[in-house]
Amino acid sequence: MDPKALFSSLKTSSSTPLSIFPSYPSSNFHEKSKLYAKSHLCLSNKVTEKSSFWGESLVLHENKVQWGGGFGRPNAPFYLPVIRAVVKRRKEIPFDNVIQRDKKLKLVLKIRKILVSQPDRIMSLRELGRYRRELGLTRKRRFIALLKRFPAIFEIVEEGVFSLKFRLTPEAERVYLEELKVRNEMEDFLVVKLRKLLMMSLDKRILLEKIAHLKNDLGLPMEFRDTICHRYPQYFKVISTDRGPALELTHWDPQLAISAAEINEEDNEAREIEEKNLIMDRPPKFNRVKLPKGLNLSKGEMRRVLKFREIPFISPYSDFSELRVGTQEKEKHACAVIHEILSLTVEKRTLVDHLTHFREEFKFSQQLRGMLIRHPDIFYVSLKGERDSVFLREAYRDSQLIDKDRLLIIKEKLRAMVAVPRFRRDDIMWIDMGRRL
Repeated sequence: MDPKALFSSLKTSSSTPLSIFPSYPSSNFHEKSKLYAKSHLCLSNKVTEKSSFWGESLVLHENKVQWGGGFGRPNAPFYLPVIRAVVKRRKEIPFDNVIQRDKKLKLVLKIRKILVSQPDRIMSLRELGRYRRELGLTRKRRFIALLKRFPAIFEIVEEGVFSLKFRLTPEAERVYLEELKVRNEMEDFLVVKLRKLLMMSLDKRILLEKIAHLKNDLGLPMEFRDTICHRYPQYFKVISTDRGPALELTHWDPQLAISAAEINEEDNEAREIEEKNLIMDRPPKFNRVKLPKGLNLSKGEMRRVLKFREIPFISPYSDFSELRVGTQEKEKHACAVIHEILSLTVEKRTLVDHLTHFREEFKFSQQLRGMLIRHPDIFYVSLKGERDSVFLREAYRDSQLIDKDRLLIIKEKLRAMVAVPRFRRDDIMWIDMGRRL
């Protein structure tokens, strides 16, 4: 085949990427906001009867299952063209710096996790050596030198000539106990996150092994399987499957079936109307896309963004069993699901690998990473670190989160302690002077 003809055919076939979230009418903005706030801040203490697997808010029409709370679902199934577009990924340093600065923190958290599992939270350095592979330490380095790199976190305790142990410093111990207290106080909020995650899945059932991949990102405690999963039978239950234990939804709550994307969009529209004093029923003259600061798209990419935004919004909580993978309609739904999952995480980011574990539950494409890159106005994919990470772009301003919950504030305290150097600058100057003398 002629190379020029091949190049032209490839060029014409890559014609569509995208982005999400069109405009919504603001007539019931206040009503949805109240429902959304209620679902996140309040949980009923009333223990209802265990409902069937399909929940209580189902409406059956023509032998088709429709879940309560779905938005934007068309009356008849229709499918948009298959997506073949390719978008060039752009490197953005502010997001990459978020990954870089947490390398040391991840190592410290792994060591702390091992330490707090020991009696009295004290451990010998020899025992720590057994976890070298779990800590990801390939080089044979001395653990005493490693622990002394974090003087604000760990302290060495000498018990005899050949017995060295380590424990948390008093300040690090206080931060750890504060974190346990906050997690306990936020348990109701964590239950809401689990319920929303199950409500978005295809069968309203997810393997516990897969949920564990998002455990840290969602802020769940280490023992969530034995605590949260069994304490709320009115919301979900643990069942046995041929692939292992799974968490299954027992009650559908329409008040939770409102996505963060819908609330944010309506909030933005209301703010713009208030600022510009526009008439609500008057349509805008031109379609405009507000791009985040630092994101520059070509004219072709902007056209594809606008074209994708014109597709009706499909709620992540709607029934998507009839959507075909590879169509623009399914990609619209997949973007909404990932947007909602990231909005539930503590830092509004997670590993791309963690999302790929849920391909079956959400009918994600096999090229999930490529799909995320196709939507640079919604997500940013960072290649820094051992594995790729995906950020919810709207949640960040430069490299800082706009809204921070209590768990993240505690994590930032720990991050500041990790950054404390072993020697102060004055100490280093005195050491250098001593060496010269």
